[in-house]
Amino acid sequence: MPVKYAGLVEYEGTNFAGWAAQPGARTVEETLAGALGTVLRQPVRLTVAGRTDAGVHASGQVVSFSADTGFAPGSISYRATAVLPDDLALRRCVAVREGFDARRDARTRSYEYRILNDPIRSPLARRTALHVPKELDAGLLRKAAVLGRGEHDFRAFTPAKSHHVRFARLVEESAWEERGGLLVYRITANSFLYGMVRALVGTMMEVADGRRDLADFSRLLEGGERSEAGPAAPARGLTLVCVSYDDLHFGGMA
Repeated sequence: MPVKYAGLVEYEGTNFAGWAAQPGARTVEETLAGALGTVLRQPVRLTVAGRTDAGVHASGQVVSFSADTGFAPGSISYRATAVLPDDLALRRCVAVREGFDARRDARTRSYEYRILNDPIRSPLARRTALHVPKELDAGLLRKAAVLGRGEHDFRAFTPAKSHHVRFARLVEESAWEERGGLLVYRITANSFLYGMVRALVGTMMEVADGRRDLADFSRLLEGGERSEAGPAAPARGLTLVCVSYDDLHFGGMA
């Protein structure tokens, strides 16, 4: 009899065309579903907590799927990862209640955007952080981030032509910190608009290098045209780091 499982997925997104399966492209969804199908010897359909774009990474992505197998959950993650490419892993797998849905049951999602703000580039950070040689004002970044907390109309931070009909989002956490030589922005919300985090980062960078003031950034948080905000920051600096649930715990992992 089929059992419902949840999996914690990690990937380095540089060479993936995003999460969602698409013809002729290497995607996380297709690659992971294929590996699970090989190991479990049955077709596997995945539900994902949050679709990521091409080049975006994940350390805390969550999927749910059903399978009829005699393998223990830990064995499923071990066996699947053994046949996955080096830039993708099913880090954990646990059995969950039958009605669990990785997308619908997610309470919050957290992303981090990493910037190497240094005149000299870092070979080790080239795939997971944006190199910005021009000095950014970290104090202004922190002030801009504080403005982003709470419920706002984020329509200025998503493409004008999108499937969204409601643009208000509740942001629980929005903060920049200096960590290991990097500027790291962490944002947690109940849900996100398409491209929202990268557009926020790109606009905050304009505040931090003097091209935009805090008052203008605050105005955009109450609604505006996409053309009024800054360009989206490149995908390589963005990582989905955590999806939280009321009743899901992988044990030993964030």
